[in-house]
Amino acid sequence: MSAYIIGWSHSKFGNLADETIESLIVEAGASAIADAGLEPGDIDAIFVGTMNAGMTRQEFVSSLPLAISDDLRFKPATRVENACATGSAAVYQARNAIAAGAARRVLVIGAEKMTELGSAAIGDCLIKASYLPEEGETQGGFAGVFAGITDTYFQRYGDKSDVLAHIAAKNHRNGVANPYAHVRKDLGYEFCRGNDKNPLVAGRLRRTDCSMISDGAAALVLADADTADAAQKAIAFRSAVHVSDFLPVSKRDIVAMPGPSRAWRQALADAGVGLEDLSLVETHDCFTTAELLAYEAMGLTPQGQGERAILEGWTEKGGKLPVNPSGGLKAKGHPIGATGVSMHVLAAMQLQGAAGDFQVPDAKLVGLFNMGGSAVVNYVSILEARK
Repeated sequence: MSAYIIGWSHSKFGNLADETIESLIVEAGASAIADAGLEPGDIDAIFVGTMNAGMTRQEFVSSLPLAISDDLRFKPATRVENACATGSAAVYQARNAIAAGAARRVLVIGAEKMTELGSAAIGDCLIKASYLPEEGETQGGFAGVFAGITDTYFQRYGDKSDVLAHIAAKNHRNGVANPYAHVRKDLGYEFCRGNDKNPLVAGRLRRTDCSMISDGAAALVLADADTADAAQKAIAFRSAVHVSDFLPVSKRDIVAMPGPSRAWRQALADAGVGLEDLSLVETHDCFTTAELLAYEAMGLTPQGQGERAILEGWTEKGGKLPVNPSGGLKAKGHPIGATGVSMHVLAAMQLQGAAGDFQVPDAKLVGLFNMGGSAVVNYVSILEARK
């Protein structure tokens, strides 16, 4: 049984001092149900994606969406967590529930409240998405883990610091057009390449190479085919692939991105399309290095040649495969649990022609890649509009 996206909502991402994890969840969920043209009582199940890991004291959140309406009381609600891919994990659980015939209409909410703690404490929370026996004491925390990945890539293929700056500049330029983005400022290549106001924070990574600590939420309503037939809009999954790899970086050739590469190959094959058929991609750029490696993992370039995609303009909004026209995690922000849901929302908006100033013209087929940890859990969805 197929599942379709029939409604969605997306909060502003940023330092949302007036919001709590509860208010983010409730507001996003209520808006998505209304957008789907449903009443709360029509929802059969709820999945809430949040990593938390100590970022807020309210660790148990699965029943918070019931505050939307008394009509949700006693509905099954489950929290989902899979590191930085938590949001996509929640979306896939909803798809599974519909495919199994256990539900017809499912509410998915991804949310995170990250700004209640200082940056050092947040770093202690985020490093939990690594393999602690080997990586837990890495200087710089999770940024330090990706700094090590960056060093490995540079040792193999040469220093690409200028390439990372071009990626950061592109995404910040794109983020200006996204009303949900945490940072809506075109910083420019020269700033992203580095100066006193853009210092190194871990290894070769500068502040503009690292995604923001953000609060935010996004939500979707998924439904079965009969419900989608009656809906005003419906987005179909041409493919949805989840691939998991070893947790320790030491057990993988991390630069080759074996998990993401396998997920992309399988997703494209399942969809019966090639990369050239996609209108755009939203990819997981928790660090600019991650986007560079994603170019190679998705097959846009051979390994070691990812720089061509950005330097030759392929991934610009007007290029042959726009990547992160939303600004990506780099400019949009990365509230962990919300990220994967946000990617699915933004893809759906593009397919409906509803992305406003960051719309890619005539978008027909959208790919998205969301990963948890250092390419440990990998989700690739390819979406198209059914109506």
